[in-house]
Amino acid sequence: MTANDLPTIAGAKAQAVRLREGLAANGTTISHAQALELVAHQLGYRDWNSLHAAIGNRPPEGFTPGGRVQGHYLSQPFAATVRAVEMVRPGWFRLELDLDEAVDVVTFDSFSNFRKRVTGTVGPYGASRERTSDGRPQLEIEI
Repeated sequence: MTANDLPTIAGAKAQAVRLREGLAANGTTISHAQALELVAHQLGYRDWNSLHAAIGNRPPEGFTPGGRVQGHYLSQPFAATVRAVEMVRPGWFRLELDLDEAVDVVTFDSFSNFRKRVTGTVGPYGASRERTSDGRPQLEIEI
């Protein structure tokens, strides 16, 4: 298995969470660390540290110029082409997106402001730290 065949770090951690939940539903309780080790073993690695090193800090699939992503911007669904990507720190990426269809960034009925290009920084799970007034991330990318 090559590094390109491996999930992202966020994907592997999400797999560990699903494993824990599945085992808990059947009455078996394990720690998150144990779940991470089991995921590493399932992928053919000695332990979580070895898997983590093999995955590295590469961006999720689609986080490359010309890549395609979809998600929500200000709670509105979108599909977009990635115009630029920059890693700002491990696991966090600043993306410039060219949306297929412009989204209205204003919620007032009497005023509209459509945007077709947006820039945002998302973390390991594809969500920005910045939130809308209802607590939802301003930018959410499906990973």
